[in-house]
Amino acid sequence: MPDSGMRSLWRRLSFKLILSLTVIVILVSSAYAFYHIQTQRQQILNTMILGADQLSKGITSATWHAMLADNRAAAYEIMHKIAEQQGVDRIRIFNREGRVMYSTNAAEIDRLESKTAAACAPCHGPGTVKQSLTIRTRVRIVDAPKEHRVLTMVTPIHNEPACSNAACHAHPASQTVLGVLDVSLKLDPVIQEEANVRRHIALSIAVQIAVIALFLVVFVRQFVVLPIRELIAGTKEVSAMNLDRPIAIRHRSLEMDALVDSFNLMRDRLGAANDEVSRFTQELEDKVTRRTEQLRLAHQKLMQTDRLASLGQLAASVAHEINNPVAGILNLSMLMQRIVKDDGIPKGREPEFRKYLGQVVSETSRVGRIVSDLLSFSRRSKPQRGLADLNALIQRTLSLVDHKLKLANIALELRLGAHLPQLPCDASQMQQVILNLVMNAAEATTNRQDGRIVVQTRLGTGGQSMELLIQDNGEGMTPQVVKRIFDPFFTTKPDGKGVGLGLAVLYGIVQAHDGDVEVTSAPGQGSTFVVSLPLDHKQPAEAGVGSTDKARG
Repeated sequence: MPDSGMRSLWRRLSFKLILSLTVIVILVSSAYAFYHIQTQRQQILNTMILGADQLSKGITSATWHAMLADNRAAAYEIMHKIAEQQGVDRIRIFNREGRVMYSTNAAEIDRLESKTAAACAPCHGPGTVKQSLTIRTRVRIVDAPKEHRVLTMVTPIHNEPACSNAACHAHPASQTVLGVLDVSLKLDPVIQEEANVRRHIALSIAVQIAVIALFLVVFVRQFVVLPIRELIAGTKEVSAMNLDRPIAIRHRSLEMDALVDSFNLMRDRLGAANDEVSRFTQELEDKVTRRTEQLRLAHQKLMQTDRLASLGQLAASVAHEINNPVAGILNLSMLMQRIVKDDGIPKGREPEFRKYLGQVVSETSRVGRIVSDLLSFSRRSKPQRGLADLNALIQRTLSLVDHKLKLANIALELRLGAHLPQLPCDASQMQQVILNLVMNAAEATTNRQDGRIVVQTRLGTGGQSMELLIQDNGEGMTPQVVKRIFDPFFTTKPDGKGVGLGLAVLYGIVQAHDGDVEVTSAPGQGSTFVVSLPLDHKQPAEAGVGSTDKARG
């Protein structure tokens, strides 16, 4: 979690902005501090050099009369008193040969220094002897004993006319330099002052950085972070489609105002587009509702048309079915008419008459059942769901086409499952499904000498559905035909033999029952239709209304 928090902090714009500006301030302040310290150090050093030069000139001036009178003791006494002053480390006088004639350190008196020594080097450097020196060339900063740094200034003692003309110890006029005055001053005040300047500047810079950083934090928070947070909150409202509130920020600036105006313009355009989409969606929903109602009515008409087409196909079969019992009734009636005389039934022929009468009743009942089943199938009533015995529906429907199947020499095999539960369905529509599938199978096997139709019922996988399987050994279908058999008005029958509505209406009925139809077929290998219907239908839709343009294959 800490690593995640640090990564989140590093990714924040406010943190990056504050950190960048703080680093820039630190770098600029450090550069300024370094320059200021160096400048102060140089100024202090220049001041000390100027003081050393003035001190050296003061010593030469103070001892001039004593030297002119060759009163060395007085001159040395003056230098000794000056050396006792604070900040003076050492005073020495060298003659022109480099011998120490006087030193505040008695151990150095009469010592001969090399011309490369610090006191001699300014004049006796590489090349010729220098006759005149600048202040900078006369100064040396050296490390003295006890870890003290000292500033050493050498001042040449020139042979003035007053000295070269004096009778006491006259020096020839050709000798320009009589000796060197070496004054060493302690640099402890300079070092201390430099340290004080460093501390003062460091403290000043630290305070400045802290104040600037605090100002940056407040400034960035007020003019960057808070406006950005308000913009983010506004954009979240826009993303949530709350377009009735304009985006506003408290701490405004020219750039932020432009950004807010851009967001508000986007919000207005998005609102207008959303209103347009809502209006279009509503219009589309209205059109879909109207088209759905039109499709429902058209589907009902298709169902009725298919029912009438099926009735037309049944007419011939029913005519044969009714013709046989009616012909029998006619024959039996003629036989009974012959038996009956003017005085009634002859004695002894009552059993024969009753036999013929019973056969008339049986054949009449048979006609009644055929007509009743036909009326039940063709009756146009409001779809109504209920529990039905699928096996009984199959047997009742097949009784209508049994005669036609026998005439076509088609064997019918029933494999009805035992102890099947009741099926929630519209019994009349389910009869239509069974009849369509059986009639299609019969037509597919008409040209075969060993035509066979298998009708099977069974529970589906998991026991949550019931399956109706109708299989034939007819001519079969190609994959291209299988993909289109449920399309309205698609048929492979010759003109005048069909309009292509049967399977389309069948598919709509099955879909209205939340079921499905699977087809497997191959040319010359027959076809198998498997209708799967759920057993736990809880919200029945209006039967007969469904989409028939589903992609199939």
